[in-house]
Amino acid sequence: MPLSQNQLLHFQHEGYVIIENALTSNDLDPVIGGINRFIDEKARALDQENLISDLYKNEPFDHRLALITGENTSIYDQIDIMHMRSEALFHFLGNTRLLDLVETIVGPEITCNPIQHLRAKLPDHTSDGSKNSSPALTTRIKENVAPWHQDAQVHLEDADPVSILTVWLPLVDTDEANGCLQVMPQVHRENIVYWSEEFGIDDNHLPKREVLSLPMKKNDVLLMHKLLPHRSLPNRSQAIRWSLDLRYQQTGLPTGRSYYPNFITRSQRHPEFVLTDYQTWARGWVQALNITTQRPARKNRPTKPTPITLF
Repeated sequence: MPLSQNQLLHFQHEGYVIIENALTSNDLDPVIGGINRFIDEKARALDQENLISDLYKNEPFDHRLALITGENTSIYDQIDIMHMRSEALFHFLGNTRLLDLVETIVGPEITCNPIQHLRAKLPDHTSDGSKNSSPALTTRIKENVAPWHQDAQVHLEDADPVSILTVWLPLVDTDEANGCLQVMPQVHRENIVYWSEEFGIDDNHLPKREVLSLPMKKNDVLLMHKLLPHRSLPNRSQAIRWSLDLRYQQTGLPTGRSYYPNFITRSQRHPEFVLTDYQTWARGWVQALNITTQRPARKNRPTKPTPITLF
């Protein structure tokens, strides 16, 4: 079902909109099943090499990887979409319910942008007393606490004029305890990119605006404008906060990451161009990662890129 008029107006005015119960268990359970199978396969390999003390196979989805990572970080390091390359996750990128929401904003010719991630936000306590407590593990915990940033900061200059829609969704219920997102509503309307020396927006450059926490339930979907400042909180719970952040845009426009594969997920004009073959998608990522060992950096950082197309 597409966005309602009120939901669309909220997105345009506030820079984001949450669609409650946009998805069902039938949509997300195959994704979670694919992640579980990947973790199980890799855990068995680690167990055979005596690199972990337990398979933790009876632990629930939101606990198992945290326990394994407390001993060995290798599965965690492979969990992102481009490395895991789950077939179930690939098919979810073209999910009908998801694309109906996206189409309301992007239009009927939709491409899946290659900026797409599966996040396993580890609990802060993961390294406490673990068998593998180390600076490397601590770094992995901290790196998933995203600082204030705009998604316009993560692509190259060729996509500055392009409306790239961020789609964020939790695979578990999320709140302030386990690291939900926070946003600064309406800042996107200023059409400014708030650059800082490092990634994100430092305190000196932050706009002085309201900060709003966005607790969400599994099956909810969040749509965000790429100029909306947002961040995630630390995970103070006992479980992993699993989430997906995906991006979609109008087909035929620059993605800002031309060195990674994009693909058409919906088209009224040329439905024959919609990619449905998993093996083609997976090969595209393998080839791209073999060629691009280091992501290119931006050469300039315009505060007001001209033009940025607002939704």
